[in-house]
Formats: sequence, structure tokens, C-alpha cells
Amino acid sequence: LGRRPHLSTLVNFMSGFIHLLYEFTATIGFPSYALAIIFLGIIVRVLLLPLTIIQMKSMLGMQEIQPELQELQKRYATNREKLSEEMMKLYQEYNVKPAAGCLPILIQMPILYVLFYALRAYNFNEHASFFWIDSLNNNDPLFILPIVLALVMFFQQKLAMGSTMSDPTNPANMSMKMMVYIMPVMMGFMALNFPSGLCIYWITTIAAQKRGQNPSKKKSKQQLKNEHKQKKRDAKYNAPSKEGSTATYHPPKK
Repeated sequence: LGRRPHLSTLVNFMSGFIHLLYEFTATIGFPSYALAIIFLGIIVRVLLLPLTIIQMKSMLGMQEIQPELQELQKRYATNREKLSEEMMKLYQEYNVKPAAGCLPILIQMPILYVLFYALRAYNFNEHASFFWIDSLNNNDPLFILPIVLALVMFFQQKLAMGSTMSDPTNPANMSMKMMVYIMPVMMGFMALNFPSGLCIYWITTIAAQKRGQNPSKKKSKQQLKNEHKQKKRDAKYNAPSKEGSTATYHPPKK
């Protein structure tokens, strides 16, 4: 870390924040670094809640327009440029932003990276054990936490996909189904070399995300279109001029 001062600064900040949370656990009568890391996971998940809501809305919107996407893929199977153009029009029509689903994951990756180094270098003096694990900066000797991480991630993705994968003939559904199985296995395998504290943090954030993944009722395609039409109405409203002319409103064509 000596050659990467920016990373060193972030690692020191993370270490200090972990110690602050540990002192909080001691204040409430349960001194535990594992509990401090669980609190850290909950805090991060709460801070990411707005992005998680955007992610869920994007996923629900993508689920609703799957039939239209399949139709476009069949119609323009030999014209990739036209297919991309029509897909963008479809996303705009229903006000769906596919890239929004990646926001929480993209932000979590730097946090995991910094926390990895912070836990590896942290000097745990006491209260650093977690059941069968002697120290949170060591790997899990029984591989229980990596297995739990993989299982929690699998069920979280399975529930998040919902009915999206109900059509086995849809290539997009097949790809998502493969990711549901491949990603947890890959992450569980990587977690074998993670500090145990990092596994606890990751499990906590996934579990907390599941608690927050109860969005309001699933929006139908008509609801999505109505919301987009309302935005168009707002955009077509012309405010009165300074000379006192009246406002005009142009209703959208039906």
C-alpha cells in the first residue's frame, strides 16, 4: 500500500471506522469486532438504499417489457444496428434504464476492495473471534462462511429474478438463469481466500438488501407507459411569458 497513497488513505479510514463501531459495541455491552462489521454492512446498505430502489425499479421494468424485447430480437435478428435502435426506443417508451441495475454492485466493489486490505492489516487485540474463527482477518478454516455467502447470494438472486425466468425459450432468460447459478459459485470460491470479516460483511449486506427488496406492487406495462406519458405532459407544458400570456398545454396523442 506504500506505493498507493490513495488506497492507503481509504484503508486507514475504513480501519478507523471499524474501530469506532467496535467502541460502540463495547458501549452497549457487547464488545465484538464481528458485531461491528455487521453494523458496517447495515450502514452501507442503508446508504445504498436509494440506488437499490432504482435497481429494483429497473429490474421490474425489464421484466415487464420482456415480450416486446423478444419480438424485437426476432424481427431484427439479422440487423444488430436496427435492433439496438429499436431497443433504445422501447426503453424510452417505458422509461426503463437497464444500466441502473448495476449501480449498487459498482459502488460495492471498491468498498469490498478497501475492506479486504483493511481487515488483512488490522491489528485485532481482543474480541476478534467469531464462533469457530480465531480472528476475523484470517480465512474461515471450515469454509462455512464462503458456503453461506454462496447460498445467500443464490437465493437472493433467485428471488430477485422472480418470474423473469419462467420462459425457458427466451435466450435472455437462459443467460440470467446461468448467472444465478454461476455467480454464487464463483463468489463462494473467491471467498475461500477472503478474511472472515469480509465474508461476514458481504453476507450482511446481501441479507439486508433482501429485507429492502420488497418494492411496491409490480408495475404493469400500462403503468410504466402512463408514468412516461405524464413526464411528456409535463415537458409539453409552456409556462406563461413575462408579458402575461396564458399557459398552453398540449395533450399527448392517444
